[in-house]
Amino acid sequence: MELNKNIYNLRKERGFSQEYMAEKINVSRQTISNWELGETSPNPEQLLLLSKTLETSVDNLLGNDMIFKDSNEKTNYISSGSMIVCGTIAGIWSFTANRFNLHEIVLIIIGGIAIGYGINLVINGVLKKLECKNTVIEEDNTKSKKNK
Repeated sequence: MELNKNIYNLRKERGFSQEYMAEKINVSRQTISNWELGETSPNPEQLLLLSKTLETSVDNLLGNDMIFKDSNEKTNYISSGSMIVCGTIAGIWSFTANRFNLHEIVLIIIGGIAIGYGINLVINGVLKKLECKNTVIEEDNTKSKKNK
């Protein structure tokens, strides 16, 4: 979902008026309206104030699809990098060992790339676990603040 729709929907769900939101974030009511219509967007500081006022995380306010897109780009870089590094190390090692023929060197390089891919899977698994824990902690903090 888009930012403007998230702002509108969350504001309505909370029962807040545009005037109330404007007062909390220190902007005009028209600014809130422009954000909800998608004509303008809040700056990072305003986005943080919006998330606090709407009792949600900035990630949720921006929409999960944006997070996963960014996460997937990082994953691709990590994947490519780890496979290239492991393949290169395996190739250099096998070539300098001076005891392997060409087809053995190629197989060792392929093995290095496979190891790099395995390392990538482990790294991505750890990153996703950390991301999930962070989201759960943010949601717990939001709920505890709401209950106070």
